[in-house]
Amino acid sequence: MPRSRVSLPAAAVLAAAAVSIPAASPRAADAPQVPGAVLEPVALAALPGWREDDGAAALDTFRRTCAGPGPNPPQAEAVTGSPADLAAACAAAAAVRPEGAKTFFEAHFSAYRIVRPASGKEPERRVGFLTGYFEPELTGSLEPGPGYTAPVLARPDDLVSLAPGETAPGLDPIYRAGRRTEAGLVPYPDRAAIEDGALGERTRPLLWLRDAVDLFVLQVQGSGRVRLPDGRGMRVLYDGKNGQPYTSIGKLLVAEGHLPINGLSLERWTAWLRANPDHARRLMRMNASYIFFRTEPVTDPALGPPGAAGVPLSPGRSMAVDGNLWRYGLPFWLEGKLPGQPGRGHLVVAADTGSAIVGPARGDLYVGTGAAAGRAAGDLHDRMGFIVLIPKPAPAETGPAKDSVQDAKAPARDPAVPEAAAGESRP
Repeated sequence: MPRSRVSLPAAAVLAAAAVSIPAASPRAADAPQVPGAVLEPVALAALPGWREDDGAAALDTFRRTCAGPGPNPPQAEAVTGSPADLAAACAAAAAVRPEGAKTFFEAHFSAYRIVRPASGKEPERRVGFLTGYFEPELTGSLEPGPGYTAPVLARPDDLVSLAPGETAPGLDPIYRAGRRTEAGLVPYPDRAAIEDGALGERTRPLLWLRDAVDLFVLQVQGSGRVRLPDGRGMRVLYDGKNGQPYTSIGKLLVAEGHLPINGLSLERWTAWLRANPDHARRLMRMNASYIFFRTEPVTDPALGPPGAAGVPLSPGRSMAVDGNLWRYGLPFWLEGKLPGQPGRGHLVVAADTGSAIVGPARGDLYVGTGAAAGRAAGDLHDRMGFIVLIPKPAPAETGPAKDSVQDAKAPARDPAVPEAAAGESRP
Protein backbone atom coordinates (compact mmCIF):
# COMPACT_ATOMS: atom_id res chain seq x y z
CA MET A 1 0.00 0.00 0.00
CA PRO A 2 1.51 3.40 -0.93
CA ARG A 3 2.50 5.69 1.89
CA SER A 4 1.16 9.19 2.19
CA ARG A 5 3.47 12.14 2.09
CA VAL A 6 2.53 15.62 3.21
CA SER A 7 2.70 17.90 0.19
CA LEU A 8 3.63 21.55 0.57
CA PRO A 9 4.25 24.30 -1.99
CA ALA A 10 7.97 24.63 -2.60
CA ALA A 11 7.89 28.35 -1.92
CA ALA A 12 6.20 27.77 1.41
CA VAL A 13 8.83 25.23 2.41
CA LEU A 14 11.64 27.64 1.65
CA ALA A 15 9.88 30.50 3.37
CA ALA A 16 9.21 28.45 6.47
CA ALA A 17 12.86 27.42 6.64
CA ALA A 18 14.22 30.92 6.19
CA VAL A 19 11.81 33.28 7.97
CA SER A 20 11.88 33.72 11.74
CA ILE A 21 8.33 33.82 13.06
CA PRO A 22 7.96 36.00 16.15
CA ALA A 23 6.72 34.15 19.21
CA ALA A 24 3.30 35.21 20.47
CA SER A 25 0.74 33.76 22.81
CA PRO A 26 -2.05 31.93 20.94
CA ARG A 27 -5.63 33.13 21.17
CA ALA A 28 -8.50 31.00 22.43
CA ALA A 29 -10.42 31.80 19.24
CA ASP A 30 -7.67 30.15 17.18
CA ALA A 31 -7.71 26.89 19.13
CA PRO A 32 -8.57 23.78 17.10
CA GLN A 33 -11.78 21.91 17.92
CA VAL A 34 -10.89 18.52 19.39
CA PRO A 35 -13.61 16.03 20.39
CA GLY A 36 -13.80 15.58 24.15
CA ALA A 37 -11.52 18.50 24.97
CA VAL A 38 -11.27 22.23 25.39
CA LEU A 39 -7.95 23.79 24.38
CA GLU A 40 -6.74 26.68 26.53
CA PRO A 41 -3.93 28.84 25.10
CA VAL A 42 -0.70 29.04 27.12
CA ALA A 43 2.70 30.65 26.60
CA LEU A 44 5.44 28.04 26.21
CA ALA A 45 8.19 30.24 27.62
CA ALA A 46 6.23 30.73 30.86
CA LEU A 47 5.68 27.03 31.58
CA PRO A 48 7.41 25.69 34.71
CA GLY A 49 10.34 23.52 33.64
CA TRP A 50 10.36 24.69 30.03
CA ARG A 51 13.84 26.24 30.20
CA GLU A 52 15.33 23.28 32.07
CA ASP A 53 14.17 20.52 29.71
CA ASP A 54 16.53 19.22 27.01
CA GLY A 55 15.14 20.98 23.96
CA ALA A 56 17.86 19.58 21.69
CA ALA A 57 16.74 15.99 22.39
CA ALA A 58 13.13 16.89 21.60
CA LEU A 59 14.20 18.68 18.41
CA ASP A 60 16.18 15.63 17.31
CA THR A 61 13.11 13.41 17.80
CA PHE A 62 10.90 15.91 15.99
CA ARG A 63 13.25 16.02 12.98
CA ARG A 64 13.49 12.23 12.89
CA THR A 65 9.70 12.01 12.86
CA CYS A 66 9.55 14.60 10.09
CA ALA A 67 11.91 12.54 7.95
CA GLY A 68 9.84 9.37 8.17
CA PRO A 69 7.67 7.86 5.44
CA GLY A 70 4.49 8.57 7.39
CA PRO A 71 1.76 6.23 8.62
CA ASN A 72 0.38 3.46 6.47
CA PRO A 73 -2.58 3.68 6.08
CA PRO A 74 -2.55 7.48 6.33
CA GLN A 75 -4.37 9.25 9.12
CA ALA A 76 -7.80 10.74 8.49
CA GLU A 77 -8.03 14.28 7.17
CA ALA A 78 -10.00 15.36 10.25
CA VAL A 79 -7.12 14.57 12.63
CA THR A 80 -5.93 17.68 14.48
CA GLY A 81 -2.77 19.17 13.00
CA SER A 82 -2.61 20.63 9.50
CA PRO A 83 -0.28 18.53 7.29
CA ALA A 84 0.89 21.64 5.43
CA ASP A 85 1.59 23.59 8.61
CA LEU A 86 3.43 20.65 10.13
CA ALA A 87 5.45 20.24 6.94
CA ALA A 88 6.47 23.90 7.12
CA ALA A 89 7.61 23.47 10.72
CA CYS A 90 9.57 20.38 9.67
CA ALA A 91 11.32 22.35 6.95
CA ALA A 92 12.17 25.13 9.38
CA ALA A 93 13.59 22.65 11.90
CA ALA A 94 16.21 21.39 9.46
CA ALA A 95 18.51 24.40 9.95
CA VAL A 96 18.02 24.88 13.72
CA ARG A 97 21.09 24.46 15.92
CA PRO A 98 20.71 22.51 19.19
CA GLU A 99 20.98 25.65 21.32
CA GLY A 100 18.10 27.20 19.38
CA ALA A 101 15.66 24.35 19.93
CA LYS A 102 13.46 26.11 22.49
CA THR A 103 13.31 29.27 20.41
CA PHE A 104 12.28 27.18 17.40
CA PHE A 105 9.35 25.57 19.20
CA GLU A 106 8.24 28.91 20.64
CA ALA A 107 8.36 30.58 17.22
CA HIS A 108 6.71 27.91 15.10
CA PHE A 109 4.06 26.47 17.41
CA SER A 110 1.08 27.67 19.43
CA ALA A 111 0.58 25.86 22.73
CA TYR A 112 -2.74 24.79 24.22
CA ARG A 113 -3.44 23.04 27.51
CA ILE A 114 -5.81 20.12 26.96
CA VAL A 115 -8.74 20.46 29.36
CA ARG A 116 -11.23 17.65 29.60
CA PRO A 117 -14.78 18.97 30.11
CA ALA A 118 -16.99 18.16 33.08
CA SER A 119 -17.68 14.45 33.51
CA GLY A 120 -19.30 12.38 36.25
CA LYS A 121 -18.24 13.27 39.77
CA GLU A 122 -15.34 15.41 38.59
CA PRO A 123 -16.54 18.94 37.76
CA GLU A 124 -13.55 19.46 35.49
CA ARG A 125 -10.45 17.34 34.94
CA ARG A 126 -7.45 19.42 33.97
CA VAL A 127 -5.02 16.54 33.74
CA GLY A 128 -4.86 13.41 31.66
CA PHE A 129 -3.21 10.05 32.21
CA LEU A 130 0.24 8.87 31.15
CA THR A 131 1.58 5.33 31.05
CA GLY A 132 4.82 3.87 29.73
CA TYR A 133 5.75 1.08 27.34
CA PHE A 134 8.99 -0.53 26.25
CA GLU A 135 10.67 -2.95 23.85
CA PRO A 136 11.24 -6.33 25.52
CA GLU A 137 14.56 -8.10 25.02
CA LEU A 138 14.03 -11.85 24.67
CA THR A 139 16.03 -14.96 23.79
CA GLY A 140 15.13 -17.06 20.79
CA SER A 141 16.28 -19.41 18.06
CA LEU A 142 15.73 -19.76 14.34
CA GLU A 143 15.04 -23.45 14.91
CA PRO A 144 12.75 -25.15 17.44
CA GLY A 145 14.27 -27.26 20.17
CA PRO A 146 14.69 -27.64 23.94
CA GLY A 147 14.12 -24.22 25.49
CA TYR A 148 12.65 -22.77 22.28
CA THR A 149 9.05 -23.92 21.96
CA ALA A 150 6.87 -20.87 21.14
CA PRO A 151 6.69 -19.97 17.42
CA VAL A 152 6.59 -16.32 16.36
CA LEU A 153 4.31 -16.39 13.32
CA ALA A 154 4.59 -14.38 10.12
CA ARG A 155 1.60 -12.52 8.71
CA PRO A 156 -0.77 -15.03 7.03
CA ASP A 157 -1.46 -14.59 3.32
CA ASP A 158 -5.25 -14.50 3.81
CA LEU A 159 -5.31 -11.78 6.49
CA VAL A 160 -7.00 -8.52 5.47
CA SER A 161 -6.46 -5.59 7.85
CA LEU A 162 -8.98 -2.75 8.06
CA ALA A 163 -7.93 0.88 8.33
CA PRO A 164 -9.25 2.98 11.24
CA GLY A 165 -12.95 3.61 10.64
CA GLU A 166 -13.10 1.18 7.71
CA THR A 167 -15.78 -1.50 7.61
CA ALA A 168 -16.33 -4.51 5.36
CA PRO A 169 -19.67 -5.79 4.05
CA GLY A 170 -20.95 -8.65 6.18
CA LEU A 171 -18.21 -8.31 8.80
CA ASP A 172 -19.21 -7.15 12.28
CA PRO A 173 -17.49 -3.80 13.04
CA ILE A 174 -16.12 -5.33 16.25
CA TYR A 175 -13.53 -7.11 14.07
CA ARG A 176 -10.66 -4.97 12.81
CA ALA A 177 -9.44 -7.58 10.32
CA GLY A 178 -10.90 -10.49 8.41
CA ARG A 179 -10.08 -13.65 6.55
CA ARG A 180 -10.29 -13.53 2.76
CA THR A 181 -12.64 -16.16 1.33
CA GLU A 182 -14.46 -16.62 -1.98
CA ALA A 183 -17.64 -15.39 -0.27
CA GLY A 184 -15.94 -12.26 1.16
CA LEU A 185 -14.38 -11.42 4.51
CA VAL A 186 -15.17 -13.53 7.56
CA PRO A 187 -13.89 -13.18 11.15
CA TYR A 188 -10.29 -14.30 11.49
CA PRO A 189 -9.58 -17.24 13.86
CA ASP A 190 -9.03 -16.26 17.48
CA ARG A 191 -5.97 -16.97 19.63
CA ALA A 192 -7.10 -20.41 20.76
CA ALA A 193 -7.87 -21.54 17.22
CA ILE A 194 -4.55 -20.23 15.90
CA GLU A 195 -2.65 -22.03 18.66
CA ASP A 196 -4.55 -25.21 17.73
CA GLY A 197 -3.35 -24.96 14.11
CA ALA A 198 -6.26 -23.22 12.35
CA LEU A 199 -3.94 -21.35 9.96
CA GLY A 200 -2.21 -24.40 8.51
CA GLU A 201 0.14 -23.38 5.71
CA ARG A 202 -1.18 -19.81 5.61
CA THR A 203 1.68 -18.73 7.87
CA ARG A 204 5.15 -19.86 8.94
CA PRO A 205 7.33 -19.51 12.06
CA LEU A 206 9.92 -16.76 11.87
CA LEU A 207 11.71 -18.00 14.99
CA TRP A 208 10.99 -19.63 18.34
CA LEU A 209 10.96 -18.06 21.81
CA ARG A 210 11.53 -19.95 25.03
CA ASP A 211 7.85 -20.24 26.02
CA ALA A 212 4.28 -19.02 25.50
CA VAL A 213 4.68 -16.35 28.17
CA ASP A 214 7.54 -14.66 26.30
CA LEU A 215 5.43 -14.77 23.13
CA PHE A 216 2.51 -13.21 24.98
CA VAL A 217 4.76 -10.40 26.28
CA LEU A 218 6.03 -9.77 22.74
CA GLN A 219 2.46 -9.54 21.47
CA VAL A 220 1.31 -7.19 24.23
CA GLN A 221 4.22 -4.82 23.58
CA GLY A 222 3.93 -5.17 19.80
CA SER A 223 7.64 -5.56 19.08
CA GLY A 224 10.89 -6.69 20.67
CA ARG A 225 14.55 -7.53 20.27
CA VAL A 226 15.57 -11.16 20.20
CA ARG A 227 19.03 -12.50 21.01
CA LEU A 228 19.91 -15.68 19.10
CA PRO A 229 22.13 -18.49 20.48
CA ASP A 230 25.09 -17.34 18.36
CA GLY A 231 24.92 -13.86 19.87
CA ARG A 232 23.29 -12.14 16.91
CA GLY A 233 20.36 -9.83 17.56
CA MET A 234 17.29 -9.09 15.49
CA ARG A 235 14.23 -6.94 15.83
CA VAL A 236 10.79 -8.54 15.68
CA LEU A 237 8.18 -6.06 14.45
CA TYR A 238 4.40 -5.93 14.29
CA ASP A 239 2.99 -7.03 10.94
CA GLY A 240 -0.74 -7.19 11.59
CA LYS A 241 -3.22 -8.82 13.95
CA ASN A 242 -6.26 -11.03 13.63
CA GLY A 243 -8.64 -8.19 14.47
CA GLN A 244 -10.29 -9.98 17.39
CA PRO A 245 -11.05 -7.97 20.58
CA TYR A 246 -8.23 -7.59 23.10
CA THR A 247 -8.62 -8.68 26.73
CA SER A 248 -6.09 -7.52 29.34
CA ILE A 249 -4.32 -10.35 31.14
CA GLY A 250 -3.79 -8.10 34.13
CA LYS A 251 -7.49 -7.45 34.51
CA LEU A 252 -8.20 -11.18 34.32
CA LEU A 253 -5.62 -11.97 37.00
CA VAL A 254 -7.07 -9.34 39.32
CA ALA A 255 -10.70 -10.25 38.60
CA GLU A 256 -10.08 -13.91 39.45
CA GLY A 257 -8.20 -13.00 42.62
CA HIS A 258 -4.83 -14.39 41.58
CA LEU A 259 -2.93 -11.11 42.05
CA PRO A 260 -3.73 -7.75 43.67
CA ILE A 261 -3.97 -4.69 41.48
CA ASN A 262 -1.40 -2.85 43.62
CA GLY A 263 2.07 -3.63 42.36
CA LEU A 264 0.85 -5.54 39.31
CA SER A 265 4.05 -5.30 37.28
CA LEU A 266 5.17 -7.17 34.17
CA GLU A 267 7.69 -9.16 36.19
CA ARG A 268 5.03 -10.16 38.72
CA TRP A 269 2.36 -11.35 36.30
CA THR A 270 4.78 -13.19 34.03
CA ALA A 271 6.28 -14.97 37.05
CA TRP A 272 2.78 -15.97 38.17
CA LEU A 273 1.92 -17.33 34.71
CA ARG A 274 5.07 -19.46 34.62
CA ALA A 275 4.38 -20.77 38.12
CA ASN A 276 0.80 -21.68 37.17
CA PRO A 277 0.98 -23.11 33.62
CA ASP A 278 -2.53 -24.60 33.54
CA HIS A 279 -4.18 -21.34 34.58
CA ALA A 280 -1.75 -19.43 32.33
CA ARG A 281 -2.81 -21.20 29.15
CA ARG A 282 -6.49 -20.71 29.92
CA LEU A 283 -6.11 -17.03 30.79
CA MET A 284 -3.92 -16.18 27.81
CA ARG A 285 -6.38 -17.87 25.45
CA MET A 286 -9.15 -15.67 26.86
CA ASN A 287 -7.44 -12.86 24.97
CA ALA A 288 -8.76 -13.55 21.47
CA SER A 289 -6.41 -11.04 19.82
CA TYR A 290 -3.26 -12.39 18.14
CA ILE A 291 -0.30 -10.49 16.67
CA PHE A 292 1.80 -11.47 13.64
CA PHE A 293 5.35 -10.28 13.02
CA ARG A 294 8.21 -9.66 10.63
CA THR A 295 11.93 -9.36 11.34
CA GLU A 296 14.70 -6.92 10.50
CA PRO A 297 18.24 -6.18 11.73
CA VAL A 298 18.90 -3.80 14.61
CA THR A 299 20.52 -0.84 12.86
CA ASP A 300 20.74 1.61 15.78
CA PRO A 301 20.73 0.02 19.26
CA ALA A 302 20.00 3.41 20.86
CA LEU A 303 16.62 3.70 19.14
CA GLY A 304 13.48 1.64 19.47
CA PRO A 305 11.31 -0.02 16.84
CA PRO A 306 9.35 2.06 14.33
CA GLY A 307 6.09 3.38 15.70
CA ALA A 308 2.89 4.27 13.90
CA ALA A 309 4.57 7.29 12.30
CA GLY A 310 6.98 4.92 10.55
CA VAL A 311 10.15 6.07 12.35
CA PRO A 312 12.26 4.52 15.15
CA LEU A 313 11.10 5.56 18.59
CA SER A 314 13.32 7.73 20.82
CA PRO A 315 13.44 6.62 24.47
CA GLY A 316 11.79 9.22 26.68
CA ARG A 317 10.86 11.45 23.75
CA SER A 318 8.44 9.45 21.57
CA MET A 319 4.86 9.13 22.79
CA ALA A 320 1.88 7.09 21.67
CA VAL A 321 -1.32 9.14 21.31
CA ASP A 322 -4.85 8.62 20.05
CA GLY A 323 -4.17 8.56 16.31
CA ASN A 324 -7.80 9.32 15.58
CA LEU A 325 -7.43 12.71 17.30
CA TRP A 326 -3.81 13.86 16.93
CA ARG A 327 -1.53 13.91 13.90
CA TYR A 328 1.78 12.12 14.30
CA GLY A 329 4.63 14.58 14.55
CA LEU A 330 2.87 17.02 16.89
CA PRO A 331 4.98 17.92 19.95
CA PHE A 332 3.41 17.65 23.42
CA TRP A 333 4.57 19.14 26.69
CA LEU A 334 4.01 16.78 29.62
CA GLU A 335 3.20 19.01 32.56
CA GLY A 336 4.43 17.20 35.64
CA LYS A 337 7.26 15.21 37.19
CA LEU A 338 8.27 12.04 35.36
CA PRO A 339 9.96 9.18 37.25
CA GLY A 340 13.72 9.31 36.72
CA GLN A 341 13.58 12.64 34.87
CA PRO A 342 14.78 15.98 36.20
CA GLY A 343 12.66 19.09 36.04
CA ARG A 344 8.93 19.72 36.07
CA GLY A 345 8.07 19.03 32.45
CA HIS A 346 9.11 17.09 29.39
CA LEU A 347 8.78 17.80 25.65
CA VAL A 348 7.85 14.73 23.58
CA VAL A 349 6.64 13.99 20.06
CA ALA A 350 3.58 12.00 18.95
CA ALA A 351 5.00 9.05 17.01
CA ASP A 352 2.93 5.98 17.86
CA THR A 353 -0.46 4.73 19.01
CA GLY A 354 -2.02 1.85 20.92
CA SER A 355 -5.47 0.32 21.13
CA ALA A 356 -5.93 1.47 24.75
CA ILE A 357 -4.62 5.00 24.07
CA VAL A 358 -7.97 6.69 23.65
CA GLY A 359 -8.91 10.30 24.29
CA PRO A 360 -7.33 13.74 23.93
CA ALA A 361 -5.38 13.69 27.22
CA ARG A 362 -4.03 10.15 27.13
CA GLY A 363 -0.44 9.25 26.33
CA ASP A 364 1.93 6.30 26.47
CA LEU A 365 5.61 7.18 26.69
CA TYR A 366 8.20 4.91 25.07
CA VAL A 367 10.94 4.43 27.67
CA GLY A 368 13.47 2.12 25.97
CA THR A 369 14.62 -1.49 25.56
CA GLY A 370 15.22 -4.30 28.02
CA ALA A 371 14.43 -5.26 31.60
CA ALA A 372 15.25 -1.89 33.19
CA ALA A 373 13.02 -0.12 30.67
CA GLY A 374 10.31 -2.65 31.42
CA ARG A 375 10.45 -1.82 35.12
CA ALA A 376 10.36 1.90 34.37
CA ALA A 377 7.39 1.44 32.06
CA GLY A 378 5.57 -0.55 34.71
CA ASP A 379 6.10 2.23 37.24
CA LEU A 380 4.71 4.91 34.93
CA HIS A 381 0.99 5.22 35.67
CA ASP A 382 0.46 8.87 36.53
CA ARG A 383 -2.03 11.65 36.14
CA MET A 384 -0.34 14.19 33.91
CA GLY A 385 -1.05 17.54 32.33
CA PHE A 386 -0.93 17.59 28.53
CA ILE A 387 -0.14 20.64 26.42
CA VAL A 388 -0.26 20.21 22.65
CA LEU A 389 1.90 22.28 20.31
CA ILE A 390 0.00 23.14 17.12
CA PRO A 391 2.12 24.38 14.19
CA LYS A 392 1.43 27.94 13.18
CA PRO A 393 -0.10 28.48 9.71
CA ALA A 394 2.31 27.90 6.86
CA PRO A 395 3.11 30.87 4.57
CA ALA A 396 0.60 31.32 1.77
CA GLU A 397 1.37 29.65 -1.56
CA THR A 398 3.02 32.07 -4.00
CA GLY A 399 3.36 29.93 -7.08
CA PRO A 400 2.08 26.82 -8.84
CA ALA A 401 5.13 24.70 -8.03
CA LYS A 402 4.41 21.75 -5.75
CA ASP A 403 6.90 19.70 -3.82
CA SER A 404 6.97 17.25 -0.98
CA VAL A 405 8.34 18.12 2.41
CA GLN A 406 10.24 14.84 2.12
CA ASP A 407 12.59 16.60 -0.32
CA ALA A 408 13.39 19.34 2.21
CA LYS A 409 14.69 17.09 4.95
CA ALA A 410 16.88 14.11 5.62
CA PRO A 411 16.32 11.01 3.49
CA ALA A 412 13.57 8.79 4.83
CA ARG A 413 14.30 5.31 6.11
CA ASP A 414 12.90 2.38 4.21
CA PRO A 415 9.09 2.11 4.62
CA ALA A 416 8.01 -0.13 7.48
CA VAL A 417 4.69 -1.28 8.85
CA PRO A 418 3.80 1.65 11.14
CA GLU A 419 2.21 -0.17 14.06
CA ALA A 420 5.43 -1.91 14.98
CA ALA A 421 5.39 -0.72 18.56
CA ALA A 422 1.70 -0.18 18.93
CA GLY A 423 1.08 -3.52 20.60
CA GLU A 424 -2.22 -4.96 21.62
CA SER A 425 -2.95 -2.53 24.41
CA ARG A 426 -1.57 -0.36 27.13
CA PRO A 427 -2.36 -0.89 30.81
